[in-house]
Amino acid sequence: MIGLQTLKKSDFNRLSSFIESEFGIKMPAVKKTMLESRLMKRLRQLKINDYKEYCDYLFSAEGRQEEIPHFINKVTTNKTDFFREPDHFSRLSQNILPSLLNQSGNNIRQLRIWSAGCSSGEEAYTLAMVISEFASRNPKIRFNFSILATDISDNVLSMGKNAVYHTSQIDPIPLALRKKYLLKSRDYKKPIVKIAPEIRDKVTFRKLNLMDKDFGIEQNIHIAFCRNVIIYFNKETQEAILGKIISRLVPGGYLFQGHSESTQGMRLPVEPVFPTVFRKSV
Repeated sequence: MIGLQTLKKSDFNRLSSFIESEFGIKMPAVKKTMLESRLMKRLRQLKINDYKEYCDYLFSAEGRQEEIPHFINKVTTNKTDFFREPDHFSRLSQNILPSLLNQSGNNIRQLRIWSAGCSSGEEAYTLAMVISEFASRNPKIRFNFSILATDISDNVLSMGKNAVYHTSQIDPIPLALRKKYLLKSRDYKKPIVKIAPEIRDKVTFRKLNLMDKDFGIEQNIHIAFCRNVIIYFNKETQEAILGKIISRLVPGGYLFQGHSESTQGMRLPVEPVFPTVFRKSV
């Protein structure tokens, strides 16, 4: 195999236009080197020497069927942690859950939560642990809950379903919750843990593109976490995606955003209740 050629501007433009139109992700010219680097290993796996040849394959009938999932895995950014932006989980436990479940006249028996852009599952499993702890502290509030965790990348969804994590990843989890909800490997030489079955059973992983017109969510959601996801989209796309997510919230439902994100200048039917936490208009 001869040396791999560099990504030409014309091929980058083809790829970046496709990425933005299909997945909403901004791919300006300054990201050309990053995209070239991310795709390099994939081209070598396919034994393709030229990015133009790769583009032609990607956009062929066979490529759209076989290669698009691999392409998505390469171009999407998947960064997450357990208890990331921890004040959100404090607000959830101390304010949002009591408000939703303990209001006069509120009769929620099945609480539905959505982790949009869930990556490898840390956010969804954090939610499951926090809500389970709330339920154990409040036995008089009888409810069940389920979490829908969605992402566009097959790779991270597979990791989330496996629910196996390196011990270096669990530092943010409080010790009491580690002891309660994490299972150590039987092989003491392996530095891995697995999420306990009672937590795994609360989470359903599903592939979803936030650019799709219909999310295929049949029942409305009470709480949606969409954090550090829309920062990769342009302003118009951000507003459109948030509008679709909010449309799937029940009246009075809650939306959590990342601390680096903003709804300023957007016309959305929500009101702020805490920093980066919004309540849908009733």
